[in-house]
Amino acid sequence: MVSQEDQPPADRTDRALIAYVQQELSAPAEAIAGYVEILLEEAEKGAPHEFREDLGKIQIASRALGALIASLMRPIRDRDDTADPEADRRRLRHDLRTPINAIKGYGEMLREDAAALDDARAFVDDLDQLLAEASRFLERIDGLVDFSSADDALSTGNALDPAKVAHRLVASVQPIAQGEADSLAALPSRILVVDDNASNRDLLKRRLERQGHFVTLAENGIAALALVREAAFDLILLDLLMPDISGFDVLVTLKGDSSLRDIPVIMISALNELDSIVRCIEAGADDYLAKPFDPVLLRARIGASLEKKHLRDREREASAALLVEKERSEQLLLNILPAPIVARLKSGETVIADHLDDVTILFADFVGFTEISSKLTAPDLVGVLGRVFSTFDALALKFGVEKIKTIGDSYMAACGLFGAREDHAQAVADLALAMIDALEALNAELQMHIEIRIGINSGEVVAGVIGAHKFIYDIWGDSVNVASRLESTGLPGCIQVSEATRDRLSPHFLLEARGSLEVKGKGRMETFLLVGRK
Repeated sequence: MVSQEDQPPADRTDRALIAYVQQELSAPAEAIAGYVEILLEEAEKGAPHEFREDLGKIQIASRALGALIASLMRPIRDRDDTADPEADRRRLRHDLRTPINAIKGYGEMLREDAAALDDARAFVDDLDQLLAEASRFLERIDGLVDFSSADDALSTGNALDPAKVAHRLVASVQPIAQGEADSLAALPSRILVVDDNASNRDLLKRRLERQGHFVTLAENGIAALALVREAAFDLILLDLLMPDISGFDVLVTLKGDSSLRDIPVIMISALNELDSIVRCIEAGADDYLAKPFDPVLLRARIGASLEKKHLRDREREASAALLVEKERSEQLLLNILPAPIVARLKSGETVIADHLDDVTILFADFVGFTEISSKLTAPDLVGVLGRVFSTFDALALKFGVEKIKTIGDSYMAACGLFGAREDHAQAVADLALAMIDALEALNAELQMHIEIRIGINSGEVVAGVIGAHKFIYDIWGDSVNVASRLESTGLPGCIQVSEATRDRLSPHFLLEARGSLEVKGKGRMETFLLVGRK
C-alpha cells in the first residue's frame, strides 16, 4: 500500500492516465484510418461508384473517431464536484462506439458486395483487416474507458488498470523542483549563443550563466563563424532566422569543416515547421527548440547535448591514448623482432619458419671479458655492455644488417634474411670493420681496453620465430655453427671469414689468408682475415 504522502500530485496522474488511454485507443484508430486510405486508393482504380460512397462514409466516421480520441486530453478532474463519473464513462463509451459501429456497418455491407466480384480479392482482404481492427477497438473500449481514480487504482491492485499504469509512471518520474532550471550545471561548459535579437541573447546568457556555464554572444552568422575559428566551444545555440546568413547556412558551414563539425549545435527558432526541423537534423544539428522555449526543457536539452559532447571528447582521448599505447607496444615488438616478421605475425601467421639459401652471419665476442667484468660493479658492467651494444645496433641499422640477438657478451647479426640482396656479405663486412673502429673510440672514451673477435660465414640457414609468450627470432644451421667457430678461433681485434665469404668479398675487400684451421665439427678449413676495403 502506498501512503498518502507518497502519492504523486493528482493533476500529474490525471495527465498520465489520459495520455495512456489516448495512446491505447489511438493505435487501432490510426490503423483503421490507414486501411481506409488504402481502400480508397484501390477503389479509385475502377471499383463501383457505390463502393466509393460507402468508403467515404467510413472515412468520415474514422475521422470523427480520431477527433473524439484527441479530445480525451481534457483531464478527468476538470469537472465540477457534482459531476457523475459513471455518467461520464457511459457517455464516453457511447460516443466511441457510435463511429466504430458506423465503420463496422458500412464495412460489412461493402464486404458482402465486394465478395461477389471475381477480381476484388485484394480489396476484400483489406476490408477484412479494417473490420478486424474495428472489432479489436470495440473489445478494448470497456477496459480502457472504465478507468478508476488514482486512489481506487491503488486499492484494487489490478496491474492492467489504466489508472494503475499511470500512477506507476508518475511515481517513478520525479517532478521538477522549483528553480531546478536555474540550478548550477554539473559540468560548466563554454557555450556560444547566436541570435540577431539582443533581448534573446541577453536572456539566454543570463539563464546559462546561472547554470554555471561560460557564455559568448554573437549577433549574426558571420560573427559566429569568426568566433568558432578563434576559440573552442562545447555547444552552439544557433538561431535559424537571421538577416545576414541564415542559421541553416551557418550549420552547414560548421558541419562541412573537419575542425568544427564535432561541436554540437542546437537550433532555436520561432519557425516550428517540420521541413525546417528535418533539414536541420539532416544537416547535423543535435536538436531543435522552438521559441518561446520552456527554460526547464532548454536546460534538459542543453544538458543532454553537452553530456554527449563530453562523452565523445572522452572517447577521443581514450582512442588517442590507446593509439599511443599501440604504437609503443609495436615499437617494443620491433625492438625484439625484425619488421618483416612483425608484419607477418600481425597478418595472422602463427608458424614462421623459412629456409634461406644465401645469408651471411656474423658473430662477435669480447676477449677476456670475464676478467674485465670482475673488476666492475653491476651497474658499471651493464652500462659498458649497453654502450657497446647500442653502438653496434646503430651500425647494423646503418648497413642494413639484422641484429639477431646478444648472449652475454656475444653479439650475433645476419644479412640476406629478408628480400633479395646480392651484397649481403659486403654489408656484413662493412659492419664488422665499423665495429672494430667503433670499439677503439669507445675504449678511449671509457678509458678501458676491450677487444673483440669477429667471425663471418656465408651459406644457407633456417630462420624462424620460437616461443609462445616471449618471442625470439633466431637462425639455425651448419652455416651458423661455422660462423660461431670462426669467431671462437679468431684473433683479438681481427675479423676471420670463411672461404665461402672470401669468394663474395674478394672483388671489393682486402683479405689475407690465415691458413688451414681445425674447426670443431668441420675438420680443417681454409680461413681468411678481413683487413679493409680496396
